Amino acid sequence: MPVVDINKDPDNLTLTITAEFAAPVERVWEIYADPRQLEKVWGPPGYPATVVEHSLATGGRVVYYMTSPEGEKYPGYWEVTSVDEPQAFSFEDGFANEDFTPNTDLPVSYCDYRFTDVDGRTRATYSSRYASAEALQQVLDMGMEEGATLAINQIDEFLAQRST
Repeated sequence: MPVVDINKDPDNLTLTITAEFAAPVERVWEIYADPRQLEKVWGPPGYPATVVEHSLATGGRVVYYMTSPEGEKYPGYWEVTSVDEPQAFSFEDGFANEDFTPNTDLPVSYCDYRFTDVDGRTRATYSSRYASAEALQQVLDMGMEEGATLAINQIDEFLAQRST
């Protein structure tokens, strides 16, 4: 499994997941840069993502929804704050209403994704910071840790399928 560490730090209001992939940094970057590839791994198994807008550039926006096995749609968005291709990008990740406007009843996370070469493999660090300990606990109670882990763990299989 790609996920090698999970660190919940309520003092620093962060959830950090570290993963390692059997692919170079540039290949892992492509998953996030290409909306059709992102759709294959963004949602946990059984909750496929559909990307409806994708601009992975500073000031850009990514808009998507995940669909449950029962057909319920869960919209979300990224407001991209910085990009250092192919090593890193940062964004505000929020839940959205059906019309893709921000759902202000749910927490926003401030995400920093970093990709580092380790002997031809990629070490990915996914850090999410929240405005308060309550906001962090709310997303943990919603299953964020489990859902993100399941989604990230799909990436190795996706990479293996794409390389054949």
